[in-house]
Amino acid sequence: MPPELSTPESEWENPAGAIKTLPAEWRGPLGLLVLATLALVLLTVREWGEMFHQWWNIDTYTHILLVPLIIGWLVWLRAEELVRFTPKPWAPGLLLVAAGLALWLLGRLTEINLLAHAGAVGAVQGAVVAALGLRVSMALALPLAFGGFLVPFGDEMIPTLQLITAEIAIALTHWSGIPAVVDGIYIETPVGLFIVAEACSGVKFLIAMVTLALLVCYTRFTSWKRRAAFMAASIIIPIIANGIRAWGTIFIAQSQGVEFAAGFDHIFYGWIFFAIVVALLIGGAWRFFERDPEDHGWTAAELKAWGWIEDYEGQGAPTAAIGGAFAALVFAAGLLAIIVAPMPIG
Repeated sequence: MPPELSTPESEWENPAGAIKTLPAEWRGPLGLLVLATLALVLLTVREWGEMFHQWWNIDTYTHILLVPLIIGWLVWLRAEELVRFTPKPWAPGLLLVAAGLALWLLGRLTEINLLAHAGAVGAVQGAVVAALGLRVSMALALPLAFGGFLVPFGDEMIPTLQLITAEIAIALTHWSGIPAVVDGIYIETPVGLFIVAEACSGVKFLIAMVTLALLVCYTRFTSWKRRAAFMAASIIIPIIANGIRAWGTIFIAQSQGVEFAAGFDHIFYGWIFFAIVVALLIGGAWRFFERDPEDHGWTAAELKAWGWIEDYEGQGAPTAAIGGAFAALVFAAGLLAIIVAPMPIG
């Protein structure tokens, strides 16, 4: 039987009011979720520490510090709809927790941090599904999926982006009448040799732009064509813009000197550059926006109408039983992590 609306619709005028009148049916599942998340974070504390270190200290990933705030904002926007459900802990969601822990263990075993980090985050995402149920998790689909951006990734793209940036820069350098020779990421000009270093590859802005683009796509658009177009633009434009920035440094150096160009690039290449690219993208897409952010996601009425969710959701499972299964999974994963020694690759 589909979940009943927990409270009459007229009582939910804003998210703040919804939270103040949180139904009693939510307290057990939310308590389970908090305890499960704490247990999972404690189990994978090394990975969370490594991720936080990268968020705080590596420029490529500093934008991730905003991701938890964005997730909280997205959940806040859905509060009015969420409290209309009665959450039902869902036993199959434990499979997602187990899959996340298995990936975490594989990352620990092989010492591949990306796998271990993804597993640590995935286990927490699975805990949300298991503790709150399938229907509530679908209502939280965007913030739940957005949690994937907590995992630092993108360094693998740096060599390719360096080469692309060099190709764009050399093409524009020739177009502007400056003689130059390119050899991979090295560009030789009359005033000196320029190198498209890792920091100049544009990876940090590309990753940040893709993160922002996903948020815009699912909070401002309903059309898949417009979502695809905006995402494509959010990938292509930052790459081209970074090539133009590299060319600008070379061009300025021809008349003002390498030191001046390097100083200008150091000032300009940063959040100023990123802000300009974001302004161009958002400004160009503004007239095509189709909804307000608070309207994102499926409504309670829409999810109630989907009978197949009821079939998969079943009658739910006792909160205590799901809690016991969580404890067993965490204990087993912790024991395996102690027993299995790391096996470096290569």
